[in-house]
Amino acid sequence: MLGELIGEEIGEVTGVRVLSAEGGHAVLESSYRASGTLLGASVSDLGTYHSANRADGTLFGEGEGVAMTADGDTLTWHGSGVGHLTGSGGVSWRGALFYETTGDRFAQLNGIAAVFEFETDPDGKISAKVYEWK
Repeated sequence: MLGELIGEEIGEVTGVRVLSAEGGHAVLESSYRASGTLLGASVSDLGTYHSANRADGTLFGEGEGVAMTADGDTLTWHGSGVGHLTGSGGVSWRGALFYETTGDRFAQLNGIAAVFEFETDPDGKISAKVYEWK
């Protein structure tokens, strides 16, 4: 069951490069920088993910990153998801995240799966929402 909203952020894509174009299926690496909240704390998030075109026109992606607070709390994340191109030229993603931290502020995230909605627009702007998955 989809649980409560635990995080939101907005930001921008900071870089994209082609990793492979074998067999007509492009694999891209995208990095982004975002800011928002996670469990009520203000965070800055840096992430990189790889996405691959699939035969049916959808995308599959995997990524990792780190979220940090201004006072030094950090947590890392790993995730994967599926996406599709939108009519406006962006990409809409849905998937799961798994967090890891040694600090107390975000310790409750160590034992959960979270699900996300991640949107990009043609200009490289991103927005995301993260929910606890119960």
